[in-house]
Amino acid sequence: MPQITAIKETKKGRLALFLDGEFAFSLDEETFAAADLHMEDELDAWQLEELRRKSDTRKAIDRALDILALRDHAAGELYQKLCRKFDPHSAAAAVAKAEELGLLNDESYARRRAAELLRKRKSRREIAADLNAKGIDRDTAAAVLDELFAAPEDGEGDSPELAAAVALIEKSYARKLAEGKRPQVMAALARRGFPHGVIREAVDRFAGEADAGES
Repeated sequence: MPQITAIKETKKGRLALFLDGEFAFSLDEETFAAADLHMEDELDAWQLEELRRKSDTRKAIDRALDILALRDHAAGELYQKLCRKFDPHSAAAAVAKAEELGLLNDESYARRRAAELLRKRKSRREIAADLNAKGIDRDTAAAVLDELFAAPEDGEGDSPELAAAVALIEKSYARKLAEGKRPQVMAALARRGFPHGVIREAVDRFAGEADAGES
């Protein structure tokens, strides 16, 4: 059986295990203490595998906390990022720990993310695709989008998606409309996920306002 021949503290405060003179892996202090390891201990294969698993899980948790310190993430998005470096078990354990600490809330994240994208003049379809890519489940995304794109309660004013389409035309397509390139503008808006009815109303309104401004 492999024998522990050296235990060295790393620059990151972990404890590196050397087995039969070769570096094996490092452990956080808590895992090391719980394992009650000592010099010259001999370890079975199953013990080594268990220690490696715990080591990877601790690293995944630390990485998850680092990621969340930079910005909010959906649980699925965080899991996908962690899986780039860790095995699925360690990644899932890290996500579960973040949830336990109250650092993940998919509904709140989806609501903030969707509102931010709407301010950037994204269509409902574009926002739905973004939430899906972030790992938000379909039911949560649908509920958030229904809330965000609800028509005004008083029945007055534009729907959020129409307002976004009009603002997008003003920002990016006003010149093309002025040049008579209505089909190209409508096609561009369709590629960005806006429904045909919204596109037609937005283009008609913008053209009408432009005509009124010239008269």
